[in-house]
Amino acid sequence: MSPETTQLSPNPITEPEEWQPPMPPTDLVFDDGEPLESNRHRVAMNLLICSLKHHWAEREDYFIGGNMFVYYSSKQAKNRDFKGPDFFAVLDVEKDPTRLGWVVWEENGRYPDVIIELLSDSTEAQDLGDKKRLYEKVFKTKDYFVFHPLKVNSLQGWSLDSRNGYQQIVPNQQGWLWSETLELWVGVWNGTVEDDSNTWLRFYDKAGNVVLLPEEAQRQRADAEQQRADTEQQRAERFAAKLRELGEDPDSI
Repeated sequence: MSPETTQLSPNPITEPEEWQPPMPPTDLVFDDGEPLESNRHRVAMNLLICSLKHHWAEREDYFIGGNMFVYYSSKQAKNRDFKGPDFFAVLDVEKDPTRLGWVVWEENGRYPDVIIELLSDSTEAQDLGDKKRLYEKVFKTKDYFVFHPLKVNSLQGWSLDSRNGYQQIVPNQQGWLWSETLELWVGVWNGTVEDDSNTWLRFYDKAGNVVLLPEEAQRQRADAEQQRADTEQQRAERFAAKLRELGEDPDSI
């Protein structure tokens, strides 16, 4: 064999293919047909969602969900181990209202930043046990709150410490809990929502103002406009009375 001749190996060595993780399931379920614990739970959930969306109306960098499944692993999805927080918020993501649920592997590995669970007698142990550990250890959710809509003094909250896990949030004088992530207080409020007079869980801004629902904000604007109109009417009447005192006819001016 001449030096110029190159002999090929019968079994050429090829580079090993890069390992790819298994594809996650695509047949995800987003509705298990289970209703919320009570109508009051439904109202409480919608109150939190609608008020925060209205408060952030000018923002495009968040997603808020309620009673929606959060899928975080193939095993969980295959086992139909549904996890549906009553309220959750994810910041610094695309505001896409078409999402049917929150699928972590489709969201660049992002988990909810804030979760609120509305307790019931049948779910309280799980919400304060297995779910709380899941949100702390796997989701690493920054702020976690729980509240029982039928129990006034049930509000609790935890913030995540990177070294020590969940730490109980100390309430202020009003009993509200501060969410560093939302930059809002979470506290109770007595009033009527959907014809139900109750103690509700609400958000408050830094100044202590309750975060309004759209209809509350509209009613507040209407009240302010009516007050301005009444003030202008009173000013006009005083001016007319002063003109009459001076012998002038206000209708002729």
